[in-house]
Amino acid sequence: MARKHLILDTSWQAYSNCLGVDPDLFFPERGASTREAKEVCRGCVVREDCLEYALANGEKFGIWGGMSERERRRIRRQRALARQEAAAIAEMATAGTAS
Repeated sequence: MARKHLILDTSWQAYSNCLGVDPDLFFPERGASTREAKEVCRGCVVREDCLEYALANGEKFGIWGGMSERERRRIRRQRALARQEAAAIAEMATAGTAS
């Protein structure tokens, strides 16, 4: 069973471009543009920390690390597939040494 690894450290937020920006910008109405929020994220020194926080904590709404919910779902799927492939390769390698 896979365990979720929550990231509780949010000290990176003190260095974010979005500090002091209206949070509503990062939680647009369904179908509304995310361009302005992503522009705030562009060049942010903690963009990667923000994205990893959202991925690790299962943030389903808003713009995090310059990515929308849909973009984060794609990353989660890609990472899950990569983990499955790595596990399959490790299993084959283990089976090959057991003979």
